[in-house]
Formats: sequence, structure tokens, C-alpha cells
Amino acid sequence: MDELPEAVRGGTPRSPRLVTPHLLADWPLPEPSGSKYSRGQALVVGGARATPGGVLLAGRAALRTGAGRLSVAVAESVAQHVAVALPECGAHGLAEDAHGSVTGSGAGRVLGRELGRADAVLVGPGLDDANGTARLLDEIVPELPAETPVVLDAYGLTSLPDADPATSRALRGRLVLTPNAVELAHLLGRERVDDGEVVEASLEAARRYDAVVGCGTTVVSGGRTWQVTTGDTGLGTSGSGDVVAGAAVGLLSRGATPLQALVWAKYVHAAAGDDLVMTFGRVGYLAGELVDQLPRVLRSLHGN
Repeated sequence: MDELPEAVRGGTPRSPRLVTPHLLADWPLPEPSGSKYSRGQALVVGGARATPGGVLLAGRAALRTGAGRLSVAVAESVAQHVAVALPECGAHGLAEDAHGSVTGSGAGRVLGRELGRADAVLVGPGLDDANGTARLLDEIVPELPAETPVVLDAYGLTSLPDADPATSRALRGRLVLTPNAVELAHLLGRERVDDGEVVEASLEAARRYDAVVGCGTTVVSGGRTWQVTTGDTGLGTSGSGDVVAGAAVGLLSRGATPLQALVWAKYVHAAAGDDLVMTFGRVGYLAGELVDQLPRVLRSLHGN
């Protein structure tokens, strides 16, 4: 776990540390500076043919939270379309099957250069096949420098138990997991995780994979817990989780630690939703609109 000052150190499962603007003020993010390369290079891997939007949302969130340079990798048949939809990125095509699902075949070769220079990597948004995703992880993790932090979301994290055990071992200590309750249950081999079990299950996942884990409004690491104090039901909308994961990889790429990146990403995502309530009400706003609020929320908390 990160070495933290007392003001931001997590609490116990029964008494979590509340994440507030005051806590975040005592835990400032690294200052972005310099060129797009020195500000942080983020890589987002995902996007089956039917669901490239997850990568678009996550990639935009990474840029909105400060990443200087963005690369994405999606199913080959939609790579050109993603490049046009998100002109700020460099897009790479991945092998896919007849249904448009990413197979993982050759991904390490295709992405070798990007993996070598990325400051943080996100795998998962928009993937839709467990076997292909497990192979994807096995292909790309060996190509990553040992210190590069990795965020796993959606199929990226639920496929982790099916990947080669060497893949999980290689990710220990630098891994961020962003499951919902259903994905958390799958990650642990359970039938379900009820609302009252989220903290305990998150702690178990964090221990098992030596990871920082964020499920719902809770973040856990090293046996300690943090509870986000804002957000409402409108955050439960398609693509919202992709925004959180993208925000986390953007903050990682600019130098935040895994724990700091996820705590900040969770809070900023929720606060962006609160802002949109003023315009749309408690429900009805879209995940893409959350992305566009991220820089304003960051500025209000951090000053840049």
C-alpha cells in the first residue's frame, strides 16, 4: 500500500475514511507540465466491433483528467472509425473473430511499441469475450515494463482468473481493479455479492491480486478503506464505469499512485454527476456528459 500521511490514510472496514474535498486537498495530484509525452502517455485496450464506445469514453476521460497522449486499441474492423470519432488518439487494430470479438492473437506484437512507452494502461472497456480477453492479457502483460500500472475493467478484470497465473503474478503491486458488484463476484468465484458484502469482497479481491480495488463508492487497498461521500443514482448509466476507469488511467499516466488515482477518479466522477443533476435532474444525463465535466471538477479541487 502507498505510504500515506495520517490525513489521508484509509479507515477500517467498519469505519472507512470519508473522501471529501478536504481530504483530497491534503493529497494533491502531480502537477502536469511539459509536452504531451512528459504529461503522461495512456493506452486504452478494448472495443469489440459492437461496443467500441467504451474505449471512446475511457479514452476521452483519460485526456480530460490530464493525460498528454492517448493511444487506443480496438477490433480491427472499427479501428479506423474510432480514429475518426476520437481524433486526439492514435488507433490500432486488434485481431477479431467472425463476430467482431477481440481474440487477443498477436496483440503483444501489434502493441509492443505502445506498451513499452505507455505510462499507464487500461484493459477492458468494450470487450465482450472472456477467452479472447484472457489471451489478450497473456499477450500484452509480458510486453509491459515491470513498473507500468495497469487498470482492469469489465471483461478485463473478470477474465483475470482465466489468464495464465504468470499474468496475475506480473501485475501484483501495480494493479487497479474497477468492478461492479456482479463483476466482483465473478472475480472471486462467487454467485453474487450483496450490497452489505461489497467492502469485505473488495478486501478479499485486493488481497488475492495485490491490487487497489474500487467497487461502487468504496475503494480498498492494503486492508484499509475509503468511502466516497458524493454521487447519486444517475451515475448508474451505460458507460459510466468506462469513465471511471478512463479517469483512473489518465491520473496514473500523469504520475498519481494506483491508490491515489482511483480515489480521485471515483470522487471526481461522482462530483461530475452531482454537477449534471443541476441541469438534468437525478437521472437522464449521459456518460459522455460526465466526461466533459471532469476538468471543471478537477480544477475546483486541485486548481488546474
